[in-house]
Formats: sequence, C-alpha cells, structure tokens
Amino acid sequence: MEFQNLLIENKERIQYIIINRESKLNALNKDTLAELHLAFSEAFRNPAVGGIIITGAGSKAFVAGADISEFASLDVEGGTALAREGHDNVFNLIANGSKPVIAAINGFALGGGLELAMACHIRIASETAKMGLPEVTLGLLPGYGGTQRLAQLIGKGKAMEMILTADMITAVEAQQFGLVTHVACPEDLLPKAEELLQKILTRAPLALASAIRAVNAGYIDGVNGYETEIVEFGKCFGTNDFKEGVDAFLGKRKAEFKGE
Repeated sequence: MEFQNLLIENKERIQYIIINRESKLNALNKDTLAELHLAFSEAFRNPAVGGIIITGAGSKAFVAGADISEFASLDVEGGTALAREGHDNVFNLIANGSKPVIAAINGFALGGGLELAMACHIRIASETAKMGLPEVTLGLLPGYGGTQRLAQLIGKGKAMEMILTADMITAVEAQQFGLVTHVACPEDLLPKAEELLQKILTRAPLALASAIRAVNAGYIDGVNGYETEIVEFGKCFGTNDFKEGVDAFLGKRKAEFKGE
C-alpha cells in the first residue's frame, strides 16, 4: 500500500516505519495516525516481518507532537473521541502488538511523539534528542497514554514533574530516568536499533509474543499479571519452537526457530 505520510522499508525481517512529514517536524495529524494504524496492523499480520523500528524523517524530530491546527475546532465530545480513537487504533495497538517494536528517537519527541515512543516496547535515542510532554502549555494534558506510560516507565514523582512543568529532558537524562535504554550518536542510532532488534529476532517468535503479553498484563486493571505469565508459560510448551529450543540446547547447537 502507498502511504502519503509514511515510508516503509524492509531490511530482511526488520521493517522500518518512518514518519515522513519532515517539514512539519513529523507531527501527527489525523491522516498520519490513520496510516500508522494500517501500517502496524499489516506489519503485525505479515509473517515476513519479525520486528519493527519506527523513527522520524530527517534529523530534527522523531515526532514533535500532534498537529495542533486540528484541535482548534474540537469541543469536549470531539476531544474525547480524538483521544479514544488514538488509544485504540494506534498507541494501544503498538503496545499490545505481537512483535517487538523499537522507537529510534532521532530528535524532538514531544507530546504525542513521546507518547508514540512510549507505546513502543523499547526506546533508544540520539544524543541530540529532546523529550517532553508540553500539553499543559496548551491548556491540555497528555491524551495518548502519556500520563500512564510515563509514570510506569520513570516513576510517579518524576512523571508528575515532567508533565506539570512541561519541561523537556535530554537523551542522557532520559536514559538516567529509564525512559530510554540506550543513547547513541546520530549516525549510530539506526545501526544500534538494528543490532538490538536483530538480537531479539534470534529468539523464539511465539515466546517473544507471550513475553510482551505477560509484561503488559501487569499494568492492566483487574488482570493478574502473574496468572497471565503462568498461562503464557504453559502455552509455550505446546509450540514447536519450544521443542526446537530444548533440542538445540541439549544438542549444544544454535536453535532455528520458525514461529510455530
């Protein structure tokens, strides 16, 4: 499928999803969100795709927020619908996806851009990246999961400070707080993301999907994460990948997983 606001590139089992609105600092408008829904849905369904790296076009921005011009005409009902659709169609879709998603934060990740990165399973950042949730400067609050995911990732106190002050943090600070796991120089950002994802893709695909579900379960109200872990652990015993993993271990050879 041809996209207007995204570039899709495939490199072996890795798919790149690149937000391609460089002149707008890759801001998320409705059309871009709709394309992200389609792109991620297809990537999760495509057996040739093992994992996804999402980044922004150019060197200035990963995503510098939502397209504020689209907010001006919204009322309470419209704002609520905007947030709910974003949660359901994009941010939760990514967070609950069955394949690993790495955000390569190449510049500004602000507002909806940081929320997009936080929906991914792993985040790495360029040394030049800046991150923040500036919504309160517009009379809003983060509406795409930011109030929840930031606190989960860095703790309530620091999340409150970032959200209430609207201050940006550097990539180094983000790593110190646990918001990103690696910081790289700009030219090494994508190679580092590929290196990390390639390592992940040597593991059993069904086990990766089960691990994502189990970790996420611990953050869902009314769901017992430990019970989810037990169920997912048991399910793995019924896979051919488990048999291959055990045979490879006992035979002192490298496992060749097929996602079966």
